[in-house]
Amino acid sequence: MLSSEISKAGFFPGARFFVKSRVYYSVILALFMFSFSSILPVSLRADQPGALNLNLMPYPARVNLTGGEFRLTEKFYVGGHVKPDHRVFKAACRFMSRLAARTGLFFEQDYLAGQPVNDQTVFLYHFERPGQLVPGEDESYLLEINPEKIELKAKTDLGLLHGLETLLQVLSADSAGYYFPCLQIEDSPRFTWRGLLIDSSRHFMPVEVIKRNLLAMSAVKLNVLHWHLSDDQGFRVESKSFPRLHQLGSDGLYYRQAEIIDIIQLASDLGIRVVPEFDLPGHSTSWLVAYPEYGSLPGPYQLERKFGVSSPVFNPAEEKTYKFFDRFLKEMTFLFPDPYFHLGGDEVEPKHWKENPEIQKFMKKNKISDEAGLQAYFNRRLLQLLTKYHKKMIGWDEIYQPGLPKNIVIQSWRGQQALVDGAKKGYQGILSNGYYIDLVESAERHYLNDPLPSDSLLTPEEKKLILGGEATMWAELVTPETVDSRLWPRSAAIAERFWSPKEIRDVDDMYKRLRIISLSLEENGINHLKNQPMMLRRLAQSYEIGGLEVLARVAEPVKGYARHSQGKTYNSLAPLTRFVDACFPESLEARDFRQKVEKFIGNRDLRQAEEIKGCFRLWQENHQKIVRLANFSPILKETVPLSASLLTLSQIGVEAVDLLMKGKPAEPSWLEEKFKQLEEARKSVAECQLAIWPGVKALLDCLKK
Repeated sequence: MLSSEISKAGFFPGARFFVKSRVYYSVILALFMFSFSSILPVSLRADQPGALNLNLMPYPARVNLTGGEFRLTEKFYVGGHVKPDHRVFKAACRFMSRLAARTGLFFEQDYLAGQPVNDQTVFLYHFERPGQLVPGEDESYLLEINPEKIELKAKTDLGLLHGLETLLQVLSADSAGYYFPCLQIEDSPRFTWRGLLIDSSRHFMPVEVIKRNLLAMSAVKLNVLHWHLSDDQGFRVESKSFPRLHQLGSDGLYYRQAEIIDIIQLASDLGIRVVPEFDLPGHSTSWLVAYPEYGSLPGPYQLERKFGVSSPVFNPAEEKTYKFFDRFLKEMTFLFPDPYFHLGGDEVEPKHWKENPEIQKFMKKNKISDEAGLQAYFNRRLLQLLTKYHKKMIGWDEIYQPGLPKNIVIQSWRGQQALVDGAKKGYQGILSNGYYIDLVESAERHYLNDPLPSDSLLTPEEKKLILGGEATMWAELVTPETVDSRLWPRSAAIAERFWSPKEIRDVDDMYKRLRIISLSLEENGINHLKNQPMMLRRLAQSYEIGGLEVLARVAEPVKGYARHSQGKTYNSLAPLTRFVDACFPESLEARDFRQKVEKFIGNRDLRQAEEIKGCFRLWQENHQKIVRLANFSPILKETVPLSASLLTLSQIGVEAVDLLMKGKPAEPSWLEEKFKQLEEARKSVAECQLAIWPGVKALLDCLKK
């Protein structure tokens, strides 16, 4: 088999912004040729003449391109020996529906009614046994395509689900029509736990949000939905044992049990486990609004609107607390069939424990030296209940205490060292540190973060304890309208890190493939691309949003937790409808621009200089459009200073390119002034930052030499 290889092409979708101006014709032409060549599903690979470079994500473990094509026609008959209620049958139906939608072909086969194997069958799938939705299950598959037939086989039906997604990704086109390249793919995941956390507590995520994201997860071979269902801001599950939990702790926004069963069934059909999280004993205000008698102080309590770490916490010293959880866990462990149950355990604020004399007396009586020991006592009691109901416990770093059984899973949010320390003590773990996608970091940063880095000092046996990782979408600053744009496409890059061989780390190629996968995610209902213009139209109260789009494409939200310190007070009722919310976490246009600058600095090519100056001129002329829009839309006034900074950067950039092309040294006083302007333009405005700033700085730095 040929080892997996990846190309270094790129794609610049922002080229469409240049179309209206003949002044930039040469820029348009160059960018169009650049974009068109890389948007094709396959391209020639220079190091292997005649071979095809597949835009797959996650990239398979082994790929062998055998030459030739399977041409797709309306006589594309699919067959496998499964009943219509089987998840493979459903997956094959979805596959055929998506294939028809992509190609416009009217397939002759009634694939919804039956998929018999006969002389007409050209795509045959089969598996040896049903797969269990548990860690460690076999998810491998073998895909073989020749000019006459396609065969997909796997040990379990889970492998078939992954193989169907890969087959869709290799769909290719030329002037003669659609085809699948002839190949052999032998694939299996690197890690068994490939998760995505969705927080439905801080902002409620309706059923349709969860369902469309399950479909997207399946498309990139993620296999665990970690569902964060309770926190200070809301308790989101109907409880028939304790109905006041959802009646008083949710603002009326919760999942009915029938809806949860429906979501779990869809997840099962997609080969995805659903692991619920009820965060305990802290982050528990919403519970205590309904049942204050289980709190460490008398209350009353009210739903928390602010974000952060709150003081309300369950009382571990009262026996009635554990009777309450016995009934609650009996109900919820029956509702959620996964063998694992997440009890949170993070960020417990001990203030109320310290203020309760009875709790302090309990600690002294039981020789519990500190609040960490008290939490460990609480965890052990809940672990006994989970064990009683045949569940394994998973929790955040803080749950670890000596004496816990080795079948628990520790989820590390504080750093890789916690994961390593747990493995050295014999505990299974998954990594989330470095995968907090709510912090709007770059796909590159997440992609190069690894649950098992190449320099790991763990022994082979200890490495087996690292089950994988989870991307985490905390919901302080997202709503159902914006959550998709924060999740995707960056989660696809994380999915590749969890699935593909560790040697696949080419960042440029990852971005090239990521853009294409981003487009295909839309067929699963993901709104990450289409919601931006909708939000900008609402802000502008106009269809004429070209200027806003230009600005949004080179702006990014401030990183990390910086939005909480920019002057606005965010809580669960705050509007998340401003310009910053419409901006993507990462500007791919700005990344392309930086690469153009780097190439220009290296060769001082005239054509590249004109392309870069064309970008600068576009951004300069855009400022007046923003000013005009802001005159009629007060909510957009905060974008005017941001646009003015873009104007400044563009003016600096044009002058710098001209000096570099003329080969003239820059006057020290001119450089000093421009660097001052550069630093001023670097400051965040309207909770945004201009992502082209590094490219402009590189031009000025070049003039210092």
